[in-house]
Amino acid sequence: MDGDLRRAAVMTLCELGTSDDWRDRADAGHSLAGFAEMQEAVEPLLELALDPGDTFVTRRTTEGLLRRKDRAGLTIVASALAVADSNHRDWIHTAIVDVLSIFSEDLDKAQRLCEEMDRGADDRVALGARELQKTLAVIEPVLRPA
Repeated sequence: MDGDLRRAAVMTLCELGTSDDWRDRADAGHSLAGFAEMQEAVEPLLELALDPGDTFVTRRTTEGLLRRKDRAGLTIVASALAVADSNHRDWIHTAIVDVLSIFSEDLDKAQRLCEEMDRGADDRVALGARELQKTLAVIEPVLRPA
């Protein structure tokens, strides 16, 4: 896909993420998660994951990031988790359980990525990765391979 079009989509979603309407911010966060690998999306995603106006925005953004099932999404979630207040932390944990409690393969991959982030990331991401690991450790996935 054309890099200019991707950047334009990110910029549009970032603008939507500054809306006064919580529904716009939630939609922006969930959609912007699809671009988490782009540097331009990282800071706006962190802001939406820690949305001061509505924790539904936090949950939707976090769910979108986790559904990527990759390092880019988990890094942003870990970074947000490291500095989240108790209310936002609760909603981030809810999203983690909702997304990663179904398939054991998804949970296992997330655990491996968190271990890597704990060893090789900056202090904030490492702190969040350790907290994320604690949540992942108590999840019992519904489906395991036969």
